[in-house]
Amino acid sequence: MNGPIDGLLSTLHLTDTGARTTEDIFTGPSQWMPLGRVFGGQVLAQSLIAAMRTVADDRTIHSMHGYFLRPGDVAHPITFSVDRLHDGRSFSTRRTHAFQNGVPILSLIASFQTEDDGVSHQVEMPTDLPDPETLPSTADVLGAFDHDIARYWSNERAFDVRHIPSPVYLTVEGERVPRQAVWMKAFGRLPDDLNMHRAALAYASDYSILEPILRAHGVAWATPGLKVASLDHAMWWHRDARVDEWLLYTQDSPSASGGRGLSLGRIYTREGVLVASVAQEGMVRVPESARASEPAE
Repeated sequence: MNGPIDGLLSTLHLTDTGARTTEDIFTGPSQWMPLGRVFGGQVLAQSLIAAMRTVADDRTIHSMHGYFLRPGDVAHPITFSVDRLHDGRSFSTRRTHAFQNGVPILSLIASFQTEDDGVSHQVEMPTDLPDPETLPSTADVLGAFDHDIARYWSNERAFDVRHIPSPVYLTVEGERVPRQAVWMKAFGRLPDDLNMHRAALAYASDYSILEPILRAHGVAWATPGLKVASLDHAMWWHRDARVDEWLLYTQDSPSASGGRGLSLGRIYTREGVLVASVAQEGMVRVPESARASEPAE
């Protein structure tokens, strides 16, 4: 048995309550997190699973846009309501609201499409990056620290995440640039269900997407007084891939201002196939005493 993977699969297993208004209603558990707040990637993935449960099997998700409205509480389950906004000849659109204690914590719209032919191209994957086997895992970096967050990130997350050029957990090494890459892979085998892999990819896409903002200013996660929170998340699925095989996630931040930062990401298979694109804006509040000089170009 693989505890973190079992936990992920259990979290993504939603219960159909059988209740119907004008919407479909599902419920799901909250994963424990050290600070007591629901991980944003979790509620994104669950909301997608809820929407997928209302769409015909021949339609797969190709895009979603979500807003984080309130922090979730890991002590309580989450209710998901899905509004079947539209079913056309080729596309279906769903809106999912995630609720705790009667108020929404996330609002998301997702679009699904039947398989279709068309033109095809992609931005090529960088070829000058080290292989994941040559990089330290999170457990290698944080495993010796006696801290709830360090223990959780080292041993209880479902994904192995390896940074290029280095993690920003404790310090920021090297140039202060608004870009980085990570290799990521689930720690165990997931079922042969491509919807599950698409949802799990959304889950993992939230781990590190805002880190280029921190790297640009020399700010590590361990910085006292740092406050970071996801505000919205957009994702486009281009091609299928398994999340239990190594994926390269390239990330850059084109702008930060006004207490917010924007990051963009591309996710590739190890063979160089562009799987998905991601965009997220987050609240990033750095104490004045921790701010470094302007990032390098």
